[in-house]
Amino acid sequence: MSDLSRPKPTGLLFIVSAPSGAGKTSLVKALVERDPELVLSVSCTTRPARTGEQDGVHYHFLDRARFEREIAEGAFLEHAEVFGNRYGTRAADVRQCLDAGQDVILEIDWQGARQVRERFPESIGLFVLPPSIAELERRLRGRGTDSDAVIARRMTQAHDELAHFAEYAYLVVNDCFETALAALAAIVTAERQRLAHQRPRLAALLDSIESIH
Repeated sequence: MSDLSRPKPTGLLFIVSAPSGAGKTSLVKALVERDPELVLSVSCTTRPARTGEQDGVHYHFLDRARFEREIAEGAFLEHAEVFGNRYGTRAADVRQCLDAGQDVILEIDWQGARQVRERFPESIGLFVLPPSIAELERRLRGRGTDSDAVIARRMTQAHDELAHFAEYAYLVVNDCFETALAALAAIVTAERQRLAHQRPRLAALLDSIESIH
């Protein structure tokens, strides 16, 4: 088979979802830091930047008018409204990385995950679970940044998010951070070894093996 006729290697698309307080953001950050071949997609949001956050690094911070305009233009692979703020992932950003052969990880909620699966049915879903509902609430209160009313609202949202765990291929319980991180890394490694993913990367070797028979 000639190089021109071989399928071009593309990256894998991972979706990580979890209720607020399950530790998803910390796990994804650590996973990307230890895996140079994994790229975290930077989402867009209408919420104000928090202290220490940088535009284009943590989020693309957009005003609501621009966000709505990009929705109308079909720019988003997925978008949702959470706690009164808009969040979304630009399709062009993800496609550019995948076409360059980079593996991409999306840190989004179940609503966004559903939208992504419609466009990328081959995407790989990972859901991070807390060890218990009580522990989830304890972690939220332990932050010391939210009022009782906000925590109650986050717990209601968490129950809704948790109800969608069966829509994901993998479940990882974040009881021990290092154990959960190792589990996520193992899933990424295993998915990279699948035949469909390896065939275009090992085309020359596999062609030589198949030519023997």
